[in-house]
Amino acid sequence: MKKPIISILLMIFAANAFAQFPAQQRSINDIFPNISAAVKEEIFTENGYVKSSEKTNGFVILANEQSALNPQIVNMVLRGNPGYFTESILIIPVIQNSVNLLDIYNALGKIRLLKGRLYDSHTRGRPVPLFEDATRLTSERQLTPIPDPMSASTLPGTETIYVRLRDTNFGNTYYRAEIAIMGNGIRCTLTNFRSMNYLLIPVIKEEKFTAQLYFEPIQEGVLIYSVAGADISDFFASRIDINSAISKRLAVITGWAADGIKKK
Repeated sequence: MKKPIISILLMIFAANAFAQFPAQQRSINDIFPNISAAVKEEIFTENGYVKSSEKTNGFVILANEQSALNPQIVNMVLRGNPGYFTESILIIPVIQNSVNLLDIYNALGKIRLLKGRLYDSHTRGRPVPLFEDATRLTSERQLTPIPDPMSASTLPGTETIYVRLRDTNFGNTYYRAEIAIMGNGIRCTLTNFRSMNYLLIPVIKEEKFTAQLYFEPIQEGVLIYSVAGADISDFFASRIDINSAISKRLAVITGWAADGIKKK
């Protein structure tokens, strides 16, 4: 009986090791073979490539142009029938093979480091914190703050965590983050499980904001591909710059993840 048990344990160890260190890293050309030279250059800048579009004018989605990304990444957002959509592609330059999936997973676990991250506020004319506080929660029903865990030594196949971000515009916002291994990378799906309100009025109803962040170590560094979509009523859409609201939150979250990966 011991031999089968040992064999199973070895198989689990090998699978986890492969997840952390994929056999062969892809290049940006493998993943996005059809993007223009201008877009490719932008991907390597500090803020990367960012494009917002609206359903009424037709979404512009680079990942749909014969990319090698898993189509589920974009489809998960489009499934919510969003009126507004933002796509972002960023490469963090790191030494090849110096970052693995476990490093990325541990960077995503530092939720409290989202607190105080800045964005450029046009109305205030200066950088201000987007999230005044950030903490994990016990569950969707039990909103008790809990600390971030210590860095993991093994990579779980899937995990769901619950997060409260005190947003400078929307007050307390609540998200469900579902983290899973996908192909050569890690996908994090972020969905609001409570309405996002402005002056107690719901602006984005629960489950109507979804962001997908996909991380993959590639030959040029670490790819962060992210998309976000939101469905909002015409009443608020005419009074709020929704494209800006989505893109700046996606940028802050992407920047937080990028900094965590750099500091691994």
